[in-house]
Amino acid sequence: MIYKTHGTCSSQIELELDGGHIIHGVKFTNGCNGNLKGISRLVEGRRAEEVIELLEGTRCGLKDTSCPDQLAKALKAALS
Repeated sequence: MIYKTHGTCSSQIELELDGGHIIHGVKFTNGCNGNLKGISRLVEGRRAEEVIELLEGTRCGLKDTSCPDQLAKALKAALS
């Protein structure tokens, strides 16, 4: 799945759910390279619902969203 992000430095998130709910392969385009690679590694193999609960609502500075929050939104879209 490709999710176009909104309100962040990253412009899109590519992700795959293995078995319907297990995260396999997350790749951010643009954004803070090292941080986003770290997030991608941390969520690998976890249940989408767990990651949504952990990351949803995370803000970046004064923005209403962040790359982790956008990942939560992408996962919600993938599950629906």
